[in-house]
Amino acid sequence: MNKQTEISDLPRRIHELRKHKKYTLEDLAKCIGRSVGFVSQIERGLSQPTVADLTAISETLGVPTTYFFNDSLSQGSPWVTRPDERRILHYANGISDILLSPTMTAAFSMLETTLQPGASSGERQLSDSSEQGGYVLEGELTLLLGLSEEQIVLQVGDTFQLPSRTQCRYCNSSKSTTRILWIYT
Repeated sequence: MNKQTEISDLPRRIHELRKHKKYTLEDLAKCIGRSVGFVSQIERGLSQPTVADLTAISETLGVPTTYFFNDSLSQGSPWVTRPDERRILHYANGISDILLSPTMTAAFSMLETTLQPGASSGERQLSDSSEQGGYVLEGELTLLLGLSEEQIVLQVGDTFQLPSRTQCRYCNSSKSTTRILWIYT
């Protein structure tokens, strides 16, 4: 492989997992607070979920968000991934995640998240079951934490750590691209 692999089977994966877990479109839509039409559009590849949407879908269906990266891609070492072996997932609102971890069976996963100027995780708060932390590699990241959405602006070199189930949203309010090394348990 010569370049990172785009995860284009996200709609299929969501559809198959929903069916396997015996959720109807209506069930899933209700659980994630979205319309049936929106969920149907995601499953047909006509719309991209936000980070918040995919997190809500994965939580509802009982899998980690990283489940959507689970295709076995690397032909190399189970301990190393090379840049041309990495998989990328694009979300709505200008965010992309590159899976850096060589395996999804370890105690933690690493992602490189890129936020375009003005990008956000979505209008709804995330509440992920995993503990997570990050290191700002480039640009500026704004965390909106808790129900009060306390705003914390992080610059290059800043780090953060969030306990599981922390209510949060995040965005790039700057005019330049932001990159974060994100680690999930």
